[in-house]
Amino acid sequence: MTYPETLQYLGSFINYEKFPAYPYRESFKLERVQNFLSSVGNPEKSLKCLHIAGTKGKGSTCAFIAYILRESGYKVGLYTSPHLSDFRERIRVLSGRAGGAAVKDFEGMIAEKELAELTKRLRPAIDEYNKNSTYGPLSFFEVYTSLAFIYFKEKKVDFAVLETGLGGRLDATNSAGSLVSAITPVSYEHTQKLGNTLREIAIEKAGIIKTPNSIVISAPQEEEAARVIRDKCRQKGAKLYEVGRDITYKAVKSGFRVAGSLKSYPGLRTILLGNHQLINASVAIGVIEALEMQGVGIEAGAIKRGLYNTLWPGRCEVLSRGPLIVLDGAQNTASMRALRETVKENFVYNKLFLVMGISSDKDIKGICIEAKVLADEVVLTKADNPRAADPRDLEENFTGKKTHITDSVKKAKELVLRIAARKDMVLVCGSLFVVGEFRDDQIRYQ
Repeated sequence: MTYPETLQYLGSFINYEKFPAYPYRESFKLERVQNFLSSVGNPEKSLKCLHIAGTKGKGSTCAFIAYILRESGYKVGLYTSPHLSDFRERIRVLSGRAGGAAVKDFEGMIAEKELAELTKRLRPAIDEYNKNSTYGPLSFFEVYTSLAFIYFKEKKVDFAVLETGLGGRLDATNSAGSLVSAITPVSYEHTQKLGNTLREIAIEKAGIIKTPNSIVISAPQEEEAARVIRDKCRQKGAKLYEVGRDITYKAVKSGFRVAGSLKSYPGLRTILLGNHQLINASVAIGVIEALEMQGVGIEAGAIKRGLYNTLWPGRCEVLSRGPLIVLDGAQNTASMRALRETVKENFVYNKLFLVMGISSDKDIKGICIEAKVLADEVVLTKADNPRAADPRDLEENFTGKKTHITDSVKKAKELVLRIAARKDMVLVCGSLFVVGEFRDDQIRYQ
């Protein structure tokens, strides 16, 4: 099976990431992926998993955890979604300290040959299962999650860090048990699927809390979501540690410090910009301390090195300085608000050109309200994805701003690089799909 054949085969499964609307509870069936995994020997049961859910920040938190464990000498499987440019980014194995050496953006991602060989081996089992499944055929995410579990098992990773795809309760990643669960900030997103209130959304996220007597780390939450998480922990007999109560953090001139449940960590730094990353880092430290409570040895200094060495492209990533080009995957109202504050605190520029495309199932009005405050001029566009909203449908949210309409990210990029001066800022946001296409295009930067 060649790599192009592998891409074609994996692309044949229904991919809900490309659909703006579908019946969530009818489409996501945890029993389906659990039954399939049982048919291939339950590879997930051999893994020591750390499971992260939440609305925003869960990818950054997963990256922080993985890099800290890697810096402590462990071999770590990292499973995240979605991807920016290449879906192999989703399955990575990190091992060996960075040692200050330059690394690739998505270090350790599964090789084309490895993915092709693994898919070839699993294909007969997938096809057989889909013929006889009483729960319907496997989705792309379910197949890819299963591939990740098998890959991590065969690579003999010490830990697998799993980012929930959507929700948590019914997500394919929830087929695995977990040593520690964590929930990053919960806010309004995917309301058509997860619910219209924070309580309903939090119930779906808290569905990853399922192991009795386990440890759960929570970011600061709105009270409505916090109550759900606390109640679920009581029901499961899980020990809950909350950032802001049991774990605290403070920004200082040279970086930040965290007071954990076990010890304090002064002199911390990260190259990921924004105060929201301090919350993500604090959750990550909580997860690491939870492992220590269970007898896992974490080398002194690994937390400090891991946080500093963490790379997470597409999240307030500076692509160029002339003009200043910043990419951020902010794609809901809360994330856009955090991005707005990060831009104001970290960058100096003459004019800000906003390049924005949004998926049609997002809170378009709320996202645009937050972004409009920053923009001097706006370039609206759309990703090459069926979920992308027509840029003309975004225009009404930017009255009073000079606005340009383009029908592709490539054209938006060409336009904004013509009109932005060297001391201006270009902020690309609204969708990870837009960020990925802008980042991947081959136009050279100064």
